[in-house]
Amino acid sequence: MKPCKLVGTIINVKGHCSAGHTVGEQHELSLWSQDTDAARRAPNLCAFFYDMTFPYLAVLQFGGEFPWQENKDTFQISCPDTTNQVTIEIKRIKK
Repeated sequence: MKPCKLVGTIINVKGHCSAGHTVGEQHELSLWSQDTDAARRAPNLCAFFYDMTFPYLAVLQFGGEFPWQENKDTFQISCPDTTNQVTIEIKRIKK
């Protein structure tokens, strides 16, 4: 496993997010702690949104990439609420 940290930044909120997410808000999204060599608890992110992002976090956390992404260390995803949609940019930060 490659040492890395995943950080998500809310980059857009369309409408009113019922979970209270706001543009510029940042979250540590790493699934695995390199410091303690253990799994991390879920971040303070809307549960529905976190459920959607989890598979993508696992890919980035463990060295994978998405071939369609120009920058292999970033990924953007939006929450499932299409009326009040929140978009987050996830960045893999290599140590």
